[in-house]
Amino acid sequence: MKKIITTSKAPAPIGPYSQAILNGNTLYTSGQIAINPTSGELVTDDIKKEAEQVMQNLKAILDEVEMTFENVIKTTIFLSDMNNFSKVNEVYGSYFNEDTAPARETVAVAALPKFVNVEISVIAVK
Repeated sequence: MKKIITTSKAPAPIGPYSQAILNGNTLYTSGQIAINPTSGELVTDDIKKEAEQVMQNLKAILDEVEMTFENVIKTTIFLSDMNNFSKVNEVYGSYFNEDTAPARETVAVAALPKFVNVEISVIAVK
């Protein structure tokens, strides 16, 4: 059964979508960008800080359903510039154990919502 997941500790959706959907034991997050949920401001002045905010937003959603990054089985990373890959990967990698890291794809795109540099979504299972 589909359950809408919402937390004030992650940015509110900016369109007709949910922060996440829990279906059974599987969580599907919407792509998160670097919006600070407290201030509503974008964090785009430094790619590492931007990636950190994205990961913190994902963490808040995982926390809402009592999951951690250990529960993540798949991630998708969208980058507006593949030259940012290594810096984003460094931040991203700090959230996962390399031995149990999820499957992942990283793709470069022409543009992202609000013209951010990175967007990440995850699928997690309890």
